[in-house]
Amino acid sequence: AGALVGLAVGGTGIAQRNAALIGAGVGALAGGAIGVYMDQQEAELRAQLQGTGVSITRNGDYIILNMPSNITFAIDQDSISAQFFPTLNSVSLVLQKYNRTLVDVHGHTDSTGSEAHNLDLSQRRALSVATYLNAQGIDSRRFSIIGFGKSRPIATNATAEGRAQNRRVEIHLLPIT
Repeated sequence: AGALVGLAVGGTGIAQRNAALIGAGVGALAGGAIGVYMDQQEAELRAQLQGTGVSITRNGDYIILNMPSNITFAIDQDSISAQFFPTLNSVSLVLQKYNRTLVDVHGHTDSTGSEAHNLDLSQRRALSVATYLNAQGIDSRRFSIIGFGKSRPIATNATAEGRAQNRRVEIHLLPIT
């Protein structure tokens, strides 16, 4: 991207080539800095969330926190379980420190119940998590809150174990670029 900007503003010939190279270098430095920032945030999340049941997945510069239903909500409920508050407090401590991160909160359900009920429940669960984190001092402008209902399963809905895995809240952390 930096190279393209350099090409666009660099004039012609050698000046254009030099501007493209400078732009590419600036882009690489910015990308590297973002990577280091996300590496540090991931390391702190892993330390804070060790043993909580929350899994952490890294996909490039994105971090995904998967919060399974057995630690977050009772079945068919949107009120956060009291046992989950310390875990969310740990997440909020890291989010406060790494405030150049966007926070997408995704709610998911299993396939039990109607489409409309599951979509509404998943949205309410995502909103509950985002509202709690906001109450801990995380700026609400950083949040995107989406309920997906049963549309994005990670396991089969044919078994109780699979349905339990599908009932979850995910927090996707994305760097502000």
